[in-house]
Formats: sequence, structure tokens, C-alpha cells
Amino acid sequence: MNMNRKIDSLEQQRLTLQASLDSHKTHAERNRLGQFATPTALAEDILSYASSLLPSGAKVRFLDPAIGTGSFYSAFLKIFLKKRIDEALGFEIDPHYGEPAKQLWKDYSITIKHGDFTHAEPTPRYNLIICNPPYVRHHHLQNGDKSRLQLRTQQASGMKISGLAGLYCHFLGISHSWMAADGVAGWLIPSEFLDVNYGQAVKRYLLDRVTLLHIHRFDPNDIQFADALVSSAIVWFRNAPPPPDHKVKFTFGGTLFKPYIARNIIIRALAYEPKWTRFPASDVRSRSSVLTLADFFCIKRGLATGDNNFFILSEEEIASRHLPLEVFTPILPSPRYLLQDEVRSRRDGSPDIKRRLFLLNTKLSEDEIRIRFPALFLYIQEGKARELHKRYLCSHRSPWYSQENRPAAPIVCTYLGRGNTRNRQPFRFILNRSSATVANVYLAMYPKAFLIRALRQDKMLIRRIWEALNQITPSELLGEGRVYGGGLYKLEPRELGSVDVTFLADILPDVSIRGTTNQPNLFEGGSDLLSKERLIYSSRAL
Repeated sequence: MNMNRKIDSLEQQRLTLQASLDSHKTHAERNRLGQFATPTALAEDILSYASSLLPSGAKVRFLDPAIGTGSFYSAFLKIFLKKRIDEALGFEIDPHYGEPAKQLWKDYSITIKHGDFTHAEPTPRYNLIICNPPYVRHHHLQNGDKSRLQLRTQQASGMKISGLAGLYCHFLGISHSWMAADGVAGWLIPSEFLDVNYGQAVKRYLLDRVTLLHIHRFDPNDIQFADALVSSAIVWFRNAPPPPDHKVKFTFGGTLFKPYIARNIIIRALAYEPKWTRFPASDVRSRSSVLTLADFFCIKRGLATGDNNFFILSEEEIASRHLPLEVFTPILPSPRYLLQDEVRSRRDGSPDIKRRLFLLNTKLSEDEIRIRFPALFLYIQEGKARELHKRYLCSHRSPWYSQENRPAAPIVCTYLGRGNTRNRQPFRFILNRSSATVANVYLAMYPKAFLIRALRQDKMLIRRIWEALNQITPSELLGEGRVYGGGLYKLEPRELGSVDVTFLADILPDVSIRGTTNQPNLFEGGSDLLSKERLIYSSRAL
């Protein structure tokens, strides 16, 4: 039997073993420890690519800090000739996988150490590090262990990792002290670090301490790990300072060798770009010439009630319970129930839609409510019996059944969207002509002061802006959002605010935008000012 056929046979044994071991753990247990094995085809693609980055014929010293049952080692044996293999080392913290792996590979020259890689004493001699580190979210890390990891990561790589970072960031940072000079590393990690705040430290390391070679993002509709709803990226770098005018290869979709899209981005531009998921679909943009949505609107998440089932009632429920409508505020239903993209208003300001909902929101004390509205008092007691007043959000409000200050916004945008939507935009801009507020499944867009003045002068301007926003291409919106497995995208207020809308300057030819976009807006002026100018935010007044 030749070597490759022997390795293929062992790989089949490994897959059978992996399935058996996984079946003895619950999904929750594996999720808590971040145990998601790398598929065979992907592992072989990664090791083939690694071979192309190393000098031809050079001896290879291989390290996998989270080896599991050995999917990368199996691919390593298949791709690299035996005479090139100098050393192989793997760490596995869980003996449930480590002991069987050790038995599986006992006839091969690999050392599998049972223990926590982040505790091990480093030896900087490995010129090929390949790893699918455990995807353990920060809230599964104990505070004491989190502090230890932060210290070790900083000592090894200089990275000052946030307490919100997942374990995979620490694995990447700590491994720096194991790398030989000019060694190559390939990390299969969640792509979220490319956009989120805690990923800034990782990106700074990739730009300053090593030579970042290539970042490949998988199409989020093609989930690499069927039981882990994260989108994946492979990050390649060399342990050497980056050369002047170095360019980083960004690819998306397909495979490492045959991606759907590819683009080289000069490294100095990456230092000023907060969202690397813009690449390779987009080119580097000049910030000085770009107007973004944040220049025109103050963007806020809709309000979080603390318990939608209690605080949000239908018109029929309010009537059947004999509750006073005056203590309720109109609120738009979730996007799945809001079929239209323009919400018209009834005479009383409430939305003229099929599913009419209202939000309980009053500053009246319980004593006042007991005297004036006995039925409402009984309803509030029902909430207290369910201990809603002790929940985090409710307990930080006074009274506990009052709500955040979120007046109606003339335009709202959906918060979640699918990247594979065929017939509609992944995110919807909705023209809100009513006085309805929104919950946190929407982003509320409040015009800034200079825009409010223009809207007062031109009653149709808000419609033209809304129509223009709905012409933004899906790729532009998806490029600013963060993505999860299965093609689910999310836009936070700052991310929506970063969308390029320079075209709005053509819709506002007589409005001085430059130099006015940093003026205070009424939403930021405090609740007193906001209540006085409440109608300004209502699309009925615009």
C-alpha cells in the first residue's frame, strides 16, 4: 500500500472515530468547549496552500495547538513528503479526544500532548503552525483565567486583548512565541474579528508584528461547520516584519486556490479601515471624500423593553383588558409582520397597518395608576408577580414599566438581514409617516440639525432620501455589517452609519453639508429638548 492510500485509510478511521466521540457529547458541551472538527477536504486544501508558502524542499516542523483527532495532521502527512517532515507536535486539552488520537497516530512521528496549550512553555522552532482553535466565547471564560490569558497573550505577541475576545484570539497571540523566524501560520478562525472592536488588537498584530499574507473568507451561505453558526476565515501570515508597500491578498468564496473574488490591498490602507470584510468586494476608499449616513443621521438601536410579551399589546388586547390607551405608544411590529416599506399614518398618528401594536410607557407612579386606572394597576401587578420589575432592564428604569426615550424616527432600517436574499434588499429602509416608535429589531434614523432645517423647507425631501437609500446595493450594506453562519448579517448603529451615501449631496444641492455634520442634533440634546421638539422627529411633521 502506497503512503497516500495508507493515509486515506487512516483518515477514514479518524472520521469514524470523530463521529463516535462527538456522539458521546451533547451539542451544548461541545459548543462550550468550542469543539468543531475541520472537514477533510478543507484540511487538505489548507495544507496544500501551506505547502505553496514554504520554501520548496525545506524541512518542516509542524505544530497544531488544538489537534483534536488530527484532521490537519492527516492532511499534513498526505501533502508533505515524508523526507520533508522534521517534527510534529499537537496539543489537546480534552482526553476524550486526545487519548484516542494518540492511539490512532501512535505509529507516526507526532507527539500529542494532553494539556492546555495556553499553559505550555513555548519553544520557538516551528515553521508551520496550522490550527482550528477552540471557538469559546468570552462569557465561557472564567475571570481569573481570562486575566491569565490576557497577560500571556500580551507577553507572547504584544496584543492587548479585550475581555470580550474569544479564546481563539488568545491561541493566535500565544502561538507567536512558538514560531520560528520566517515561519508560516494558517489560522481557521471566525471572521468576526475583522469587524468587531475586540478584533482591533488582532488586526494591529497582523499589520505590525508579522507579514500578513492572505485572508480568505468563506461564503457564509456555505457553513464550514454545520453545527457551529459562525462564518469562517483563514488567516495566513509569516513571522517576519512586513516589507514596505506590502499588499495583502483578500479572497472570498470558493476555495483558497479558486476563490470567487480576489483583491490585493496595500497594507497601509488597512490600518485606517475598521471593517476588513469590505474586502475583496470593495476597493480602498478615500475617507476625506466620503459622506456617510452618520453625517446625516443620528442612528440609534430601537428600544429594548425587557419583555415584549408584557409591554407590547395589540389593540384588541388593550380593549379586552380595559386598559387606557393614553399610557400606550404606537410601536411598529417586527419586520416579518411589516409587509410595506412605507408606513402611513391615521389621523391620531398611529400607523395605518394591519398589525397594530402599542407599547406600555408611562411615568405615572403605581399609586397614581391605582387611583386613576385600576385595570392598568392590576395589569402591572401581574408583571410584578412574574418578577419583571427585578429583571436587569426593568430594574434600571424608574418606574420599572417606563421605557427608554425613543421617539418616532422618519426612517428606520431593519437590524438583521440575509445575504442570499434574491428578491429584496438584505436590509430594508422603511419610511415611517406615523408616530410609532420601534423596538430593537430596527435601527432608528434621526435627522441631524442641518437636515431637519432642510426637511422643514421641503416636505418631499424625506421621501427622496428614503428612495435613494433603497437604491444602495446589497453589497454596500453587507460590506458594512457583520456576518454569521448561514448568511445572516447584522448591522449595528455605527456600522449603518459608515455606509457611503455621498450621493445624498446631489439630493441636497442647496444644503451646506460640509462643516455642519458634526453639529449637535436634537436627539443628543437630552430628554427635555427632545420632548419640546418631538414633532420634528415625526414624519408627519416632515
